[in-house]
Amino acid sequence: MPADGEGVRRVFTDRRCRSRHAKQRRIQAHTLCFMNKFICLALLLFGACKTTVPNREPLGEVFPSVAGESLDGQPVSLDTFFAAGPATVFLVGFEQRTQFDIDRWLLGLIQAETPVTLLEIPTIPGLVPGLASGMINAGMRGGIPPEDWAIVVTLYGDDASRITDFTGNELGNNARVLLLDRAGRVVWFHDRGYSATGVLALDARARELVREAAASEN
Repeated sequence: MPADGEGVRRVFTDRRCRSRHAKQRRIQAHTLCFMNKFICLALLLFGACKTTVPNREPLGEVFPSVAGESLDGQPVSLDTFFAAGPATVFLVGFEQRTQFDIDRWLLGLIQAETPVTLLEIPTIPGLVPGLASGMINAGMRGGIPPEDWAIVVTLYGDDASRITDFTGNELGNNARVLLLDRAGRVVWFHDRGYSATGVLALDARARELVREAAASEN
């Protein structure tokens, strides 16, 4: 009898453990579902309420002084990127679908071994997305390898609006590709979608900046 009683208690305990684990999994699933719905709702509200700003070409202008947070959770001032080297490329995206265009630019520049610092900048103006920034960033991290989190800096609210005004956001599927010199001045700009000839032109201009910086140091 004691052995039988011990066996009953063990079965009962195992069932309780399985039940508790199943409950925890259900809670986690419901939480993830809620987060995804909240992110989608925030982005839908953003898409419905956003203002379309006519595209403009900011060649020769200094990139706005703005700050955001990288996907690895670090506060980042974008000034620190272009001040660190002779040539920096900012890939600005205003919509989720812009990622396809950005990925092609990244691949082209990496294959060309273009000597630049690369930074991807998801730009989301508006109050509602700003309130959901933590959840939106968490969603982005789910689709980007951890080793790339440091070069993805998301801008929200007023900082994002300043970039929108700087480049315009018409044809939002297209990335805004900006090559900056060490002073943050835009020396090359493209917003018409990925182009192989565009990669070559950007690569050539970036190498010019590097040569000019090296000559000035000698």
